[in-house]
Amino acid sequence: MMSAYLDLIRIRFLMMLAYRVNYYSGIVIYVINIGAQYFLWQAIYQGKDSLAGLDAVQMTTYVAISWMARAFYFNNLDREIANEIRDGSVAVQMIRPYNYLVVKMMQAMGEGIFRLLLFSVPGMIIASLLFPVRLPSDPGVWFAFAGMLLFSFLINSQINILTGLFAFFVENNEGMMRMKRVAVDLFSGLVIPISFFPEWGQAVMKLLPFQAITYLPGAVFAGNAAGTTAAGVLSVQLFWFAVLIVPILIMWRSARNRLFVQGG
Repeated sequence: MMSAYLDLIRIRFLMMLAYRVNYYSGIVIYVINIGAQYFLWQAIYQGKDSLAGLDAVQMTTYVAISWMARAFYFNNLDREIANEIRDGSVAVQMIRPYNYLVVKMMQAMGEGIFRLLLFSVPGMIIASLLFPVRLPSDPGVWFAFAGMLLFSFLINSQINILTGLFAFFVENNEGMMRMKRVAVDLFSGLVIPISFFPEWGQAVMKLLPFQAITYLPGAVFAGNAAGTTAAGVLSVQLFWFAVLIVPILIMWRSARNRLFVQGG
């Protein structure tokens, strides 16, 4: 069964490879986004050595790695699941001899690996040549970041799955999906690092899983995790990964029962 799931990763990777030209233009768009934020933060840092514990170079590094990491962990699982629920094809998926949610996760992983190899890596190289990005020289940091990036993908995918499953219980969850996307980008620290939030805001963020997606991994990579070690960040990510499994299982069980009643 595991080999079948791994084949799903390979198949989705090959499907994305057929449309790779779209991602070449995406690299340019992401580099432009990084450039816009770079010049914005340069203006903000004018005459200041550091802000919220990050100097200008660390901020540039944080912005670059956060946007390139987003290219890997971003996916449209919520929309895919919602569409399959609305058109009824999820009923066929449910009777097949595999776990529907694991299948969706593996397909998203295949897309993520494609984005990582053909989008994030080339984009990071270009950004490093154009902007003062300080890449870590310690191989251990790169290894730890790879693990954190994997958990970023898993946690973001779990949130997407939860959002998509709401289509079982509401007529249209389009607004919820849009709200989720804004919440992830804002509260994960992609737009503004969480260390720039007021203290009460940072306290609230610590109670939510979003910081584990972008801010904590990005801060470790940039060389400032506010006193948090890479092991500490991984433990936070593992905690939220385990916690989010619970509502997913509850919603999935309720959804299966609801679908049975509707079809009965």
